[in-house]
Amino acid sequence: MKLSQIIKPISYLKSRTAEAVRSASENRRHLVITQHGEAKAVLQGIREYEQTQETLALLKMLAQSSDSRRDGKHKPLHKAFSDIRRRIREKGV
Repeated sequence: MKLSQIIKPISYLKSRTAEAVRSASENRRHLVITQHGEAKAVLQGIREYEQTQETLALLKMLAQSSDSRRDGKHKPLHKAFSDIRRRIREKGV
């Protein structure tokens, strides 16, 4: 993807908002919006935004589990499953 196609001044967004939103949504492309020559914002479709958020959530979970393991805050797999089975029995599920 050429930078000239994804970097647009804010005036472009002001005059072609519908086109820019459609392009971001349908073509799964993002636009970098500049103001006074500096990158200020990114316009992206909702699917890409949701995918980015899901990816960040998974990365956060991985980092937290790695930290927990490093700090000794974990239990063996057989213990985790027995705890789950016990909770299910207690709830009568």
